[in-house]
Amino acid sequence: MDLTARAKRVRLAIFDVDGVLTDGTLYIGARGEALKAFNILDGHGLKMLREAGVVTAILSGRKHAAVDRRAKELSIDHVIQGRSEKVPEFEKLLKRVKVKREECAYMGDDLPDLPVLRLCGLAVAVANAVDAVKKEAHYVTRARGGRGAVREACDLILAARGQLPPGGAV
Repeated sequence: MDLTARAKRVRLAIFDVDGVLTDGTLYIGARGEALKAFNILDGHGLKMLREAGVVTAILSGRKHAAVDRRAKELSIDHVIQGRSEKVPEFEKLLKRVKVKREECAYMGDDLPDLPVLRLCGLAVAVANAVDAVKKEAHYVTRARGGRGAVREACDLILAARGQLPPGGAV
C-alpha cells in the first residue's frame, strides 16, 4: 500500500514525546527540576489534525508534568505517560477510540517505539531516529524531532485526506 493511502485512512494519530514532540534534550536545573521544549509548529499541526476529525494521543515511556500541560493546551484527546511497555497501552487505546490498527498512525524515534510502529497502519519516524526505527517506518520526516517533524507528519495526513489548509507544506 502506498504512503498516501496509508495516511488517508488515519483516524487516530499517536505521538511519542522525547525525541518526537521534543528534540530529546532534558534541561535539568540546579534544584533538579526538568524542563522540556516544544515546537510551536508541531503544536499547530496537532490542533489542525483534531479540527479535521483525527483523534490525537500521546504515548510516552516517561512521565512529566510539562507533557500534561502541553497536551491540555493543545486539547490532545488521550495522554498516556510512564508506560515502558507501549503495546498494551496501544491496544487499550484502539479499543477506547474504536479504531483498527490500520487506521492508526504512530510516530517514534527509538527502540521502545518499534513494537507499536510495527502494528500501526502508518509508522512515522523522525529524521534523527535510530536506524532500526527508520527501517520499520513507512515515512521518515525531513525534520528532526522537536524541530517540525510532528507538523510534517500532520501535514502528510491532512494532505492525504484532502484537508490540508492552503499554504500547508508537505
